[in-house]
Amino acid sequence: MQEMMKKRATELLADGTCDRVLGWAVGDFVYDQTPALFRTEEELQKGFVYNGFSAANLSKYLVKECRAGGKIAVFLKPCDTYSFNQLMAEHRIKREMIYVIGIACDGKADVEKLKEQGIDGITDIKESGDSYVVSTIYGDKTVKKAEVLAERCVACKSRKHMVYDELIGEEGEVIADSGRFDMVEKLEAMTPDERYLFWRGELSRCIRCNACRNVCPACTCEQCIFDNPRSGVSQKAAANSFEENMFHIIRAFHVAGRCTDCGECSRVCPENIPLHLLNRKFIKDVNTFYGDYQAGEDPAAKPPLGRYEKNDIEPGEAGGVKA
Repeated sequence: MQEMMKKRATELLADGTCDRVLGWAVGDFVYDQTPALFRTEEELQKGFVYNGFSAANLSKYLVKECRAGGKIAVFLKPCDTYSFNQLMAEHRIKREMIYVIGIACDGKADVEKLKEQGIDGITDIKESGDSYVVSTIYGDKTVKKAEVLAERCVACKSRKHMVYDELIGEEGEVIADSGRFDMVEKLEAMTPDERYLFWRGELSRCIRCNACRNVCPACTCEQCIFDNPRSGVSQKAAANSFEENMFHIIRAFHVAGRCTDCGECSRVCPENIPLHLLNRKFIKDVNTFYGDYQAGEDPAAKPPLGRYEKNDIEPGEAGGVKA
């Protein structure tokens, strides 16, 4: 698929449809595919890459690119198109400036799962059917793709694009029962003390690098409240457990009803904190109290937390199921 994508991107640049292409390039490691801009065929041929590790959701980077003028082509996986639509709904990107190329996706790999199998010193990774052939300084190893599939892909909500101008590969379907709320239900079944200990254990590892916030398509404020120098918590590691909790809980509240469950927050966390579970809890509650709603599915839809009706849940009901 990589060669098909490079060929199409080259054509779009050549015929003037777009003046730049947003895709992926190899980062610091072969398994670290990073968002990148390409303006010429030479750049595309030299640097563009797409494989099982091209996991980054490119929709977030369109916010900045829409300010630069011109027209940009972007490759979006099915899950990315939900974020794209949500950004459109919030008027953070301009549809007329973007040419969307939808690409079929069967899931992306999680390098941490490779390392859990004792694979280290990785020098190269190649795809071979349903497996990855991993070259390391200790020799080659072959692993099944299914064994290292990222959690967000295991619980994928949809392989269908919500928006595109053209499509490369076969279109998929929305997955009705992906099991993505299974872990949320396990946490809900815990006692309050057990849940508190679970989240204290996870959030205590936070180093306040802001990677989760910076990569999140729902975090597009011109200035984040946590960057306010008068807040006392600006650009620094948490001083205590209160600050650790505050940052992530406030961020989860800020994206409630807008999070598309793309999983980028957990993917980029250097401490492997399952931050997506906070957002999934809110998504599940929105479904329970207001009816099924998927942010980014329809950019014209009014979000449940943005409209007010007489039968809305009352604050006191928030701990149970609305009758």
